[in-house]
Amino acid sequence: MIVSPSLLSADFAHLADDIEMLNASEAQWIHLDIMDGVFVPNISFGFPVIKSIQGLARKVLDAHLMIVDPIKYVDRVRDCGAQVMTVHYEACEDINATINAIKQAGMKAGVSIKPATPLDVLDGLLNDIDLVLIMSVNPGFGGQKFMPESIERVLALKSMIKDAGADVIIEVDGGVNETTGAQLAQAGADALVAGSYVFAAPSPEQAIITLKNL
Repeated sequence: MIVSPSLLSADFAHLADDIEMLNASEAQWIHLDIMDGVFVPNISFGFPVIKSIQGLARKVLDAHLMIVDPIKYVDRVRDCGAQVMTVHYEACEDINATINAIKQAGMKAGVSIKPATPLDVLDGLLNDIDLVLIMSVNPGFGGQKFMPESIERVLALKSMIKDAGADVIIEVDGGVNETTGAQLAQAGADALVAGSYVFAAPSPEQAIITLKNL
């Protein structure tokens, strides 16, 4: 299991310490939730912060853009060191052009969908992308309760990927903990984003190990 702790739940007053903890942990990725206050009703952090993270992190930077017209920022995301760039289907005027731009920039291309967005919008995209991010909460805020119907969505997506003969990572973001993570792993998830479960744990390193071993 790929574990991608979300820095949205980190202590920004001691961000370097939290990143160093992640560097020393068994987490493979670091998840960057980039919000613009337009596509979602919140603002997180922007490129200056991501650039500073790049200088500290020794893990794959997993950028999740919850912003409108993300194609405008592909080069800046790459230049900040991200190896994975995920955009929302709902936020793109031309999803195919956005995917192509991400791949041409040398990053893995991911597409995320909100809980209310049907899976069939991914038809025809699965052979062109590297990752699908299933939101198991409504995007925009950390600490939300997991939506159990997300498990069925992962199962259905796994079947779609198999039918398409595609090689796509299924990542899930929202309300992930030991219990929901185990259910998602059984359904076929390949990567789990976890914020408060990791950073609020007595031992964040052990919480990461728990998720990784699911």
